[in-house]
Amino acid sequence: MPPAGRVLLDTNVIIALFAGEAAVLTELGSAEAVYVPAVALGELYYGARKSGRPAENVARVAEFATAALVLACDAPTAAVYGEIKAALRARGTPIPENDVWIAALARQHDLTLATRDAHFGHIDGVRVVGWT
Repeated sequence: MPPAGRVLLDTNVIIALFAGEAAVLTELGSAEAVYVPAVALGELYYGARKSGRPAENVARVAEFATAALVLACDAPTAAVYGEIKAALRARGTPIPENDVWIAALARQHDLTLATRDAHFGHIDGVRVVGWT
């Protein structure tokens, strides 16, 4: 597989990173730049708060967020979101709402999306790599 280039991390890849999975660490090492969607941070904070060790896990997410290049959604992201969601609806291939936002950020910023979710393959204009 060629080097990843500029990559946006999906939540499931960040969780694998937290678990220290060797494949993800290797891929990250070959990436030119790595970005994190603010939406994924929200999912991570939610998961941390409902975990068995909320204080420890919230602190871990906060530390990660401080070191990460975080991309927030803005008006141009919203326009891309609308395009993606309409196309998915027209095809009858809905995906989770947060994932539409993540895909919109990837397309808006011309980033490759690192994920373990196959449903991102239904979205035109988003390059996807599966880091397993």
